[in-house]
Amino acid sequence: MSVIRVAFLWHMHQPFYKDLATGKYRLPWVRMHALKDYYGMVKLLSEFPEVHQTFNLVPSLITQIEDYVDGKAQDPFLDVALKPAADLTPADKRFALTYLFQANTAHLIARYPRYQELWNQFQGTGQNVERAVASFRAQDFTDLQVLSQIAWFDEYYLLNADVRALIHKGRDFTLEDQQFVGKFQQKIQASVLPAYREAAQKGRIEISTSPLYHPILPLLCDSNQGRVSSPNLPLPQKQFSRPDDAREQLKRGLDLHEQVFGNRPWGVWPSEGSVSEQVLGIAHELGVQWMATDEGVLGRSLGMAFDRSNTGHLSAANAEKLYQGYLYRQGSTQMRMVFRDHSLSDLIGFVYSGMPAKQACDHFIKNIKEAAQPVLAKGRDVLIPIILDGENAWEFYPGSGREFLRRVYDALQHDPQIEALSIGEALDQQKEYPQLKSLVPGSWINANFNVWIGAPEDNRAWDYLADARDFYEHRAPSVSEAQRRLAFEELMIAEGSDWNWWYGPEHHSANDRDFDELYRKHLSNVYQALGAEAPSYLAQPITTTAVRPDAILQTAFIHPRIGSESPRYFDWLGAAMYTADRHSGAMHGKQFLLDAIYAGVDEQRLYGRLDFAGALPAEAFFIAVDIEVTQPNAAATEDPTRLQLKAEVAGTLQSWALRNGHERRVLQAQPGTTVALVPHRRAFEFELPLKALGVAVGANIGLRFSLWTDGLPLDALPLEGALPLQVVSEEDELKGNVYR
Repeated sequence: MSVIRVAFLWHMHQPFYKDLATGKYRLPWVRMHALKDYYGMVKLLSEFPEVHQTFNLVPSLITQIEDYVDGKAQDPFLDVALKPAADLTPADKRFALTYLFQANTAHLIARYPRYQELWNQFQGTGQNVERAVASFRAQDFTDLQVLSQIAWFDEYYLLNADVRALIHKGRDFTLEDQQFVGKFQQKIQASVLPAYREAAQKGRIEISTSPLYHPILPLLCDSNQGRVSSPNLPLPQKQFSRPDDAREQLKRGLDLHEQVFGNRPWGVWPSEGSVSEQVLGIAHELGVQWMATDEGVLGRSLGMAFDRSNTGHLSAANAEKLYQGYLYRQGSTQMRMVFRDHSLSDLIGFVYSGMPAKQACDHFIKNIKEAAQPVLAKGRDVLIPIILDGENAWEFYPGSGREFLRRVYDALQHDPQIEALSIGEALDQQKEYPQLKSLVPGSWINANFNVWIGAPEDNRAWDYLADARDFYEHRAPSVSEAQRRLAFEELMIAEGSDWNWWYGPEHHSANDRDFDELYRKHLSNVYQALGAEAPSYLAQPITTTAVRPDAILQTAFIHPRIGSESPRYFDWLGAAMYTADRHSGAMHGKQFLLDAIYAGVDEQRLYGRLDFAGALPAEAFFIAVDIEVTQPNAAATEDPTRLQLKAEVAGTLQSWALRNGHERRVLQAQPGTTVALVPHRRAFEFELPLKALGVAVGANIGLRFSLWTDGLPLDALPLEGALPLQVVSEEDELKGNVYR
């Protein structure tokens, strides 16, 4: 019987946050993700011995984890988290309030009632750090310091008796509790790399690698490759062409893997799936046996597109082409290759987090079988590579996605038609390989390099890198070996892909300034290491804008006309507003369908409005508005009231129902309730009597809109948490006491 070989590759990566000149870490995310996902993701497989997978550990991530385990990491974020609250300086307090709330609101902060309470307190100041410093007591800071760390603890370590006791305590933590949290972090960090080593030795996982500091290898070889993938792409003023650097980055990645895990890795996930024929040649010379990239690169190389139906499935002919390993062969170079199934990978990364775990698992397994069916029908085995970020996605799942993963792994393990294999195992099982005689350069994002080159900020960053590289070439012969080594290490760090991920229009985060400053610091360190002064332009920011979610609190009562074909300018003036940030985050590939939401109250009613990013979806869909009410003076542990307004749409509004979130009671016939779809405005609106929610003055309301089709959540605003509203009296509103 033909089989379906499902080959997962989980990519584990964080940028190199350490400043080699000072020894300090500029951001804490290696440590935080080491606490949360790196251990648990591989440990989970011990429950499913027949499920084999590939984990890609980026070498610069490994070195940073080792730095923490050895006690050498100087982490100011950890220092502030462990410092006695009584000793916090005003600068420390501002630092704590700026960074210790940087966590997923719904699944990390809200999981701990006191952490949520502190977040609400911070929100109540309009997230104004200076105002919050004045309102936070010493005990507030201690509780924030402790809970901001526990929130990142791995699910396995949350079962530890001492950790459970702290969670049960919930609040009023002590200095001893802070110290325990600090020591326990060391235990978690120390468990990470041994867990991977043990799993690999038992044959449960294959560990692949990437170039040392995660550079885009084709662009290191020749920055003009950006224009091969995207004709007419604006390029930097200076061509960057350092194939020897690309070779060194990959060689040192392979060497470090062998040093840490005791064997040479078979496979490589090149940074961001970025490949070119020159890169394959370098990898072949270094003994790499397989490489992986995205289906888009295969499509462009074959001169075709892997178009999918509305259900996400390929045609039979396209499925036959995608679901197999290939052998690239040109001259003396040959390389086995697999190509990522974009649709199935993105379902895990962006869709299933919004669904119940069982429903998501059933949908996933069903889609795997349906995707494979055209190939199975011809008597051929199927290889489906599922490749995605192995850490960032889990912040958006309840319980770090463990229930979903357990259900998926259990289904894979017990299905006689499916084998869950590492990529190396799956390729070894394939008897014959179709050959690729040419390869179009590209990455996993749109089969091009436009995220990292082409925008003015990107090109400026490349020009600065070229200047520093040229200066090194000129100056290195006249300085000591130690100076040369340090300067070249800083250059290799600056060649990493992560800096340009945040430059340009595609991605932004709350840490844009930190990434920009750290990149320029690495370049400045090159000059400093060589005994020279850095160019003055490195003191100026490269990034020019900070595109963030535009969130505004309600400032006055509103009285909009729901469903109006031509709304008045003042209808939504004073409303709370949240606009989609289409560029945010470390993950790429989300489909954006929603543009903005507006919400507000008056004396008697709650109003809401959703604006679509473009035309309404062609297929039938429904809009869910989750409404959460926290009554005034409610205890921190008391569950808020939850209701859901569900409107079914198919070009026109079909039906709607208001349901109680706990009892599932239908409250559809509330007097004065209006629900409207205004197609030409691409807007959905509703108004609802406050008495239907049972609210009183002083209550807080949180709203979250989501769009669903075919049982899948496609988009939501906000992505995390809810848009907050406050029910105030008419007298307070007249005085302007709305979120003041």
